[in-house]
Amino acid sequence: MLEMRPCCETCGKDLPADETGAVICSFECTYCKDCARNTHKGICPNCGGGFYPRPLRKGKALAKHPASTERIINRPS
Repeated sequence: MLEMRPCCETCGKDLPADETGAVICSFECTYCKDCARNTHKGICPNCGGGFYPRPLRKGKALAKHPASTERIINRPS
């Protein structure tokens, strides 16, 4: 099951599971659209893969399988 990380791993922006605006790579690294496009130029800094819109999790599905609360932030040097 997709982990649904709660924030951008670069800037820390909140990315709620039931709202658009998050992108992920195949390893579930999670970024806001701005960081994915402008900071990382469309390439995941962790695995070298591309980004795809993260699916939404809403309503009963979100209640039964809540998003992660662990914030992972790896700011670029």
